[in-house]
Amino acid sequence: MTSRVTADVTIGPGDWDDRDLRGETFQRVRFVDLDLMELADEGAVFEECTFSDVRFNVSAHENAAFLTCAFRGCSFFDASFTGCKLTGSSFAGCTFGLLKVDGGDWSFTSLTRADLRGSTFDGVRLREADLSGAKLEGAALRGCDLTGAALRGADLTSCDLRGSDLSTLDPQTVTLDKATVDPDQAAVIVTAMGLRVLP
Repeated sequence: MTSRVTADVTIGPGDWDDRDLRGETFQRVRFVDLDLMELADEGAVFEECTFSDVRFNVSAHENAAFLTCAFRGCSFFDASFTGCKLTGSSFAGCTFGLLKVDGGDWSFTSLTRADLRGSTFDGVRLREADLSGAKLEGAALRGCDLTGAALRGADLTSCDLRGSDLSTLDPQTVTLDKATVDPDQAAVIVTAMGLRVLP
């Protein structure tokens, strides 16, 4: 069954009742202090919604959309997003331990100063995403489109960057200690540093 919840509605702990999200669309809805741990979300759509202190731990989202949503003080420990679209969404004061993102579009998202240590982004579109100051130590950004992404001040220590587009990365503004890159990326980084490689 398809249903739509719209405009200036607040959903709190007493309003959720483990509902089935299949076919659901929420527009401009406020979600407050909800426990969505282990939630299975397949294809739900959230447009311009606000999530405050919502626990997404160990939840699984597949082909879902969170469009221009705001996440504030939410937790995503061991949550997974597969083929999801989060275009234009923002995250503030959230925790992400072991977050797993497989495919999908996270373009224009704001993850400024997010602690993404140990998280995995595989084949994700992150065009013009704001990752400035993000902590990505031991994380993976494999095969990602980072075109135009803001990475100034990001800590990429021991981060697996193989296959990602690093054409706009300024190696002098990030920490790349022990990061893993492929040969093509190494050439891009060397060129960005103003060095020449001669035989």
